[in-house]
Amino acid sequence: MNESSLLRSLRGEALAVRRQFLRMHFEARAGHLGTGLSDIDILVYLYKAWLRAGDQFILSKGHGASSLYATLHHFGLLSDEAIATYYKDGTLLPAHPAPCALEAIPAATGSLGHGLPIAAGLAYAYKYLHQSKQRVACLVSDGECNSGSLWEAALFAGHHRLDNLTVIIDANGLQGFGRTKDVLDLEPLADKWRAFRFRCEEVDGHDFSALHEALQRAPDAYPSCVLARTVKGKGVRLMENKLEWHYLPMSDEQYEAALEDLAEADRRWQQEP
Repeated sequence: MNESSLLRSLRGEALAVRRQFLRMHFEARAGHLGTGLSDIDILVYLYKAWLRAGDQFILSKGHGASSLYATLHHFGLLSDEAIATYYKDGTLLPAHPAPCALEAIPAATGSLGHGLPIAAGLAYAYKYLHQSKQRVACLVSDGECNSGSLWEAALFAGHHRLDNLTVIIDANGLQGFGRTKDVLDLEPLADKWRAFRFRCEEVDGHDFSALHEALQRAPDAYPSCVLARTVKGKGVRLMENKLEWHYLPMSDEQYEAALEDLAEADRRWQQEP
């Protein structure tokens, strides 16, 4: 598949994942919709175009687990039977990833700040203990960058020149109790990562072309960071940039409105050359 075809197909695949994601949440009457909608484009890109056999992905922002489940299902890594149990009694798919439940999810996360230490440890082991070409990607949230353990891991990764580690920040500007700039201002965030010896690029996290360009760059002896500016609730107008959708489940009417937004986006996509 050439690059142009890839980038066009990614938009359709992301729409399909969003539909599955909304269906899961509606049937489960579950919250955490906003954070999943902001990172779906990143996840679809990683699983379609970046991750290779043997690479590892760590979802550090564990409250976005349902978007990961929907992505895994879309790419054939999670069965119809499993996805139907989301958020139900006895499920392997709880609101935050469970330990050792799925091969594609190697670590339990959601106590924020813990995923990057795990990812850095894996990257270190692959590079120095196994002399392997395996890579590790770790998706964190901007609010998670409040955590000291994340910056300890960043120091470790830069010091050991873990060029097989890529960190993607889902920077949607909102966290549990407000806007990130009001809770604990992180800016200039890209410069902070550069100071920790990461090559850091800032992109529109919903622009597949920008994600492709940033994530396909060859490593340069240090770890990489992609600061992806995103919109919480992306793709559903009633949820976009609204703090309450960090928590709320959907009503019947809201679910129908959300599906119509995706249907309109699908019609626009189908009409493009």
